[in-house]
Amino acid sequence: MAHLEIDIVSAEGQIHQGQAAMVFAPAELGEVGIAPRHAPLLTRLKAGEVRVRGVDGVEHSFFVGGGILEVQPHLVTVLADTAMRAKDCDEALAVEAKRRAEEKLSNAKSDLDIAKAQAELVQAVALAEFLTKIKKTTH
Repeated sequence: MAHLEIDIVSAEGQIHQGQAAMVFAPAELGEVGIAPRHAPLLTRLKAGEVRVRGVDGVEHSFFVGGGILEVQPHLVTVLADTAMRAKDCDEALAVEAKRRAEEKLSNAKSDLDIAKAQAELVQAVALAEFLTKIKKTTH
């Protein structure tokens, strides 16, 4: 069976490394699916879920807060701004991050402050949606 090597890395360090039969990622223009021998690709990622289907058929979920996806025929690299395994995500922290981002947005004065607050809010909402989806699939 053909497989890919997958490497998910963030500023905090390596999040996941292994073999996969398929990888799904939230590219800037929509979700992409990467199979072995995929054409080379370099694209930006938006905040959301990266799913890795292992060669054993088990699917693993990761949250990325944006970043870059690089695809080579047998290697997929996710260079994420922030990334975490589904099991490490904390709903209370996600709710607090959303609250802080909304507060920053309401208090923002300059265009730069508004843009930063909006980016934080997009990431916090994506994390909340990810957690909601994960909760549904595990119950």
